[in-house]
Amino acid sequence: MPQVTALRALRYNLAQTGALADVVAPPYDVIDGQMQQRLYDRSPYNVVRLILNKDEDGDDELNNRYTRAAAFLKQWMQEGALIREADPAMYLYQQQFELDGQARTRRGFLCGVRLERFGEGQIYPHEETHPGPKADRLKLTNATGTQLSPVFGIYPDEENSVQDTLEQVVRGAPPLEVTADDGVIHRLWPVTDIEAIGRVSALLSGKPTFVADGHHRYETACAYRDMLAEGGAINLDHPANFILMTLISMSDSGMLVLPTHRLFRGAPPMTREQLIERLGDAFTCEAAGDGPGFAPDIWSKIEKENEQGTLALFTGADKKWTRICITDAGVTQMADLAADHSEDWRGLGVSILQRLVVESRLGLTDLPKPLYSRDMKELVERLTRGDLGGRDATGQAGQAGDPFHLAALVMPATLEHVRAISEHGERMPAKSTFFYPKLLSGLVFHPVSP
Repeated sequence: MPQVTALRALRYNLAQTGALADVVAPPYDVIDGQMQQRLYDRSPYNVVRLILNKDEDGDDELNNRYTRAAAFLKQWMQEGALIREADPAMYLYQQQFELDGQARTRRGFLCGVRLERFGEGQIYPHEETHPGPKADRLKLTNATGTQLSPVFGIYPDEENSVQDTLEQVVRGAPPLEVTADDGVIHRLWPVTDIEAIGRVSALLSGKPTFVADGHHRYETACAYRDMLAEGGAINLDHPANFILMTLISMSDSGMLVLPTHRLFRGAPPMTREQLIERLGDAFTCEAAGDGPGFAPDIWSKIEKENEQGTLALFTGADKKWTRICITDAGVTQMADLAADHSEDWRGLGVSILQRLVVESRLGLTDLPKPLYSRDMKELVERLTRGDLGGRDATGQAGQAGDPFHLAALVMPATLEHVRAISEHGERMPAKSTFFYPKLLSGLVFHPVSP
C-alpha cells in the first residue's frame, strides 16, 4: 500500500451547528432532488450545500453552485462551525446496520493515502469512470480547495490486525455517534496516538488498495494534484498529494457486496418466446414466473445458487420472467466477444449480461443508461408503474411513466473478483458492485489548497 498518514482535518463544531444528524448526508451521487431539498431544510450547515449545491437561475462563470459551496465553506470556518483539528489524526469508523434480519458491524478508519495514478502503483480501480462526473468534481475541488467526502478503499488483511490496532487505542472511549436516515448507526473516534498510527502504517506497508467506491473523486484528486504541481505550488508532503480515504479490510465480517439490478430504458417490446429465440444456444432458458411481483422469489433462488452465469430477464410485452444459464457455447461466444479481457472478467454476471445478452444476442448497442435498482420492492414497483422520470437515486434520467420492456436480475461481483480483475489491470462494467452501507459525508473534511 502507498503511504498512509494522519490528517489535520476539518470537522463540524457541534456546539455551533447542533446535532450531527442535521449536518451529515449520503454521498452526493445518491442524492436525488427531493433528498437534496430535505437536507437543505434540515440545517443551514448541512454538508449537501458543499457536496451538491443547488443550481440557481442566472448562474454564470462567476456565480454558480461551485462558488456558492466555496462561500459556505469559508463562512462556516469563519463562524467556527467548522474547526481545524489541533493534532493530526486517523479516525476509527464503525457502521452498525441490519440486513435480512441480521445485525452487522463494518469496521474501518479514515486517513490520508498518498496518491498514485491508476496503473502506476498499488492502488487499483475496478470500475470505469466518465468525463462528466470528473469534470464536476474537479470544479468543486478547485472552488473549495477541500476533499469533502472520503473515497472508499479496501485492502487484504486476513487477521484484521490493522483495525485491531486502532480499536485497542480507543477502547472504552465514547464515540461521536449519529443514526442516518436509513437507520445505519455511524460511530467515529479520533486516534492521535503516534505509536498506533506508526504501527498502522507499518502493517499496511506492501499491501494493495482497491477502490471500492469513489473512482471519480480519486481521479479528480490526482488531476487537482497535477494541476498544482504544474504551477510549482506544492512539495512532496503537501496535503494535495494525499486523498481522504476510508479503508476497510476485505476480511472484515461486515464487508458486503450487494447486487445492482437493471431496468433497461429504450429497449423494444419483446415476449419470452422472442427472447429465447434471440438468445439461441448461448443460454438454457426456463420459465420463472409471470408478473413483476415474482422478482423477489426468483432472485432468492438465483442468489442461493451463487452462479455468475445465471440471470433472470423480464420481458415487458408479456410481463414474464425467464431464468437463463450460460452454456458452453455461450462461454465460447463470450470469449470471442471479449477476447481482450481476462477469463475472470468474462465470467462476471454483469459482463455476460452487457456484452453477450444485451449487445450481442439482443443487438441493443445504443441504449441509454439503465435504471439501476438495488431494492427489490422498488424494482417491482417500477416494472409495474413505469419509469420514475427526472433524476433517480443513482443519478440517471428518464421520462415519467415510460414502461420498461426489459429488466435483468444479476449477481454482483465478489471481493475476490474485485481483487483479481483489478490486478489484471481491467475495469468492470458500471455498477458491478454495491458496497453497503454507503459512507457518510460530513464526518471529516481534508483541506488541500496551496
